[in-house]
Parts: sequence; structure tokens; C-alpha cells
Amino acid sequence: MSRQVIQSADAPAAIGPYSQAILVGNTLYMSGQIPLDPKTMQIVEGIEAQAHQVFRNLRAVAVAAGARLNDIVKLSILLVDLGDFAKVNEIMATYFDVPYPARATYQVAALPRGARIEVDATLVLPPSGLAANPQTGWLETFDQTKGQ
Repeated sequence: MSRQVIQSADAPAAIGPYSQAILVGNTLYMSGQIPLDPKTMQIVEGIEAQAHQVFRNLRAVAVAAGARLNDIVKLSILLVDLGDFAKVNEIMATYFDVPYPARATYQVAALPRGARIEVDATLVLPPSGLAANPQTGWLETFDQTKGQ
């Protein structure tokens, strides 16, 4: 089965020998995102800003693949401090609709560049005939009967 690299200029460039995401079939394997601002490649400050940035970065990669965050089926969240767990949950809930993806959360000793959070994800692309708007990430239904 072939592998396709998925990349978005709206997410930080890889800081090591890896791809932002790899598409195999209809499954997208998204690399861990740390809270780098894609324009400056600097870590944003504070856990709230970092959590928002990580989910914005993941959304940019999802949109580049023709999907949206709600197409994510599994997340792994790495936190330097599990004391941030409740705040991250609160912020995550603003990016996803019910049913939320499956998830695991781990406390780790450290993350690259001093980040306090990293999130990776597995996403299943929507069925044919559905596409995410590349500007917004919103899913729009393609009506095959229009224009006929």
C-alpha cells in the first residue's frame, strides 16, 4: 500500500526527520504537534495558549488532507504536568464535537523545545463526496444532483 506525505504551511514545519502526517488508504497518521507558532517557529507561552496552538496545528494538517478535527478517531496527549489535565480537557472540548475521539493522556519528563503539551492523532478520512473546505476546515456535502 502506498504512503502519501501530507503537509500544511499552516502548521509548523517538522523539526526532525519526520513528516507532519502520512496518509495510508483512508487513514491519516499525524505526527505529534507541539505548540509552535507556524509563522515564527517559536513556542507560545502558557498552557492555555499552548493547548490552543496544538489543536490549531492539528486542524491545519487535517484540512490539508481534506478532513477536519472531528475525523480524528484517536489522540495521544503528552503533558509535562498532569496538573494541566483539567485545563487541556476544557480547551480540547472546544475543538471537537461529541462523540469525542478515543484518547490517552500521559505525563512525561520533558518535551521538545520546552513545550508543556504535545498531541498526536490518527484520523480516518470522510467518505467520498464529502470534503473539508480548505479555508475553514468545515465539512461540506457535495450534492451530485446540482447543475444537472
